[in-house]
Amino acid sequence: MSADLLASSWTDAASIGYPVLLGGVLLGSIVPVVPTGAVVGAAAAVATSSGQLDLLAVLVFATLAAWTGDVVTFAVCRFGGPAAVRWVARGQHADRITEVREQFREHGWQIIVAGRLLPAGRIPVLLAAGALTYPWRRLLPASLLAAALWALAYALLGVVSGGIFDSPLLATLVATLLVLLVGAVLNLVSAARRRAARRATPEAPGAPPAPRAPAEARAAREHAASEPEPCGPARGKTGPA
Repeated sequence: MSADLLASSWTDAASIGYPVLLGGVLLGSIVPVVPTGAVVGAAAAVATSSGQLDLLAVLVFATLAAWTGDVVTFAVCRFGGPAAVRWVARGQHADRITEVREQFREHGWQIIVAGRLLPAGRIPVLLAAGALTYPWRRLLPASLLAAALWALAYALLGVVSGGIFDSPLLATLVATLLVLLVGAVLNLVSAARRRAARRATPEAPGAPPAPRAPAEARAAREHAASEPEPCGPARGKTGPA
């Protein structure tokens, strides 16, 4: 009898679902190889369509896992050596990190929240926070708020899918596709906004002019040498008395 109970507990959706949710989000928040939003959306879809998972527990586990992953990543960015920081920053563009660092100085904790909600925004924000030695007393509550909002946003997609489809499997697949689609659209919008901002940024006042090409510089010198001297009395000479 005890063996049957043990076997049923391991095959129960709750016994499998919560560890998968917690481990998947935690791993994906440290090593971004797992689509963490899809994991949360799928868990919320199962909770809504079958009731085998508790939706509130899904939100709590997802928030704690995402928050822990962000804190670990920030600690690596702040206290890790150059090799560890390069490992976190792999695949990131240097100009993007510089841009986020400037925004971080202006907005602070708001950038932490926005970076968690926007696709591909979390790592540059945490790298900038580590480089600027952002204080723990501000990072911890800001990252907790960001993780809670992030979990709620992706769980809502799963709730929508689970409310439409009765099959947990179908609801999970649709929720995963919705999360991936939303992430792709947000990535495209964010990239378009960055390109537009770069094109619209004027040159700084007082900046030195761009250097001329050798041919242009030579032509300018020849043109200046061929110009006639201005007419009129020479300097230092006076007219007849």
